[in-house]
Amino acid sequence: MKQPDRRNFIKMGLLSGALAPLYSGANNTEQAKTPAETAGPFYPITPQKDKDFDLTHIEGKTSPAAGELIFIEGVVVDTAGTPIEDVTVELWQANAAGRYAHPHDTNPAPLDPNFQGWAIARSGKQGGFRFKTIMPGAYPVSGSWSRPPHIHYKISKRGYIELTTQMYFQGHPLNQKDRLINRKTENEQKLMEAKKVSKARAMDTYQYQIVLEKA
Repeated sequence: MKQPDRRNFIKMGLLSGALAPLYSGANNTEQAKTPAETAGPFYPITPQKDKDFDLTHIEGKTSPAAGELIFIEGVVVDTAGTPIEDVTVELWQANAAGRYAHPHDTNPAPLDPNFQGWAIARSGKQGGFRFKTIMPGAYPVSGSWSRPPHIHYKISKRGYIELTTQMYFQGHPLNQKDRLINRKTENEQKLMEAKKVSKARAMDTYQYQIVLEKA
């Protein structure tokens, strides 16, 4: 990413602290914790230098990642609805073709050398975080099962129970057929869905609330 664009994106990221009041957690009602889910077989194991919040550009490269650009705006709160500052938010995902940059992914779909695929950030004072990425592609698990677009998260902070989960996109048709999603109750499924709220610079923006439980 060019330096001026990176600075502008950082400014937008700092503004994500204002997201907390937009979520149901910003009140006095007890919040159900975000359901845990498997990390899957493709947790990143290959070292990479660039793990910032813009997954669409890799430092030192000029071409952007292929695929539909999206923003993820999130907030981390506790079960009392209080925003949590300085939480480590780690995410990883498949590229637009449904392929992970992982040596054990045997999917024949092409790798994207311009897609970062893995990012680590921290929540702001009001629990907010923000990522710029691409819509992950669906991919086959077997002849009768394809995983819907999803993003993996690992959320951690001292004093809270570490959470590994998966975020889905509300309304995607493959959600209804996914075997992992269907193991969850209807209410749990809703807690794992990101909701499309707007477009920013021609990019869809999705909001996602994460609820951590104190240790």
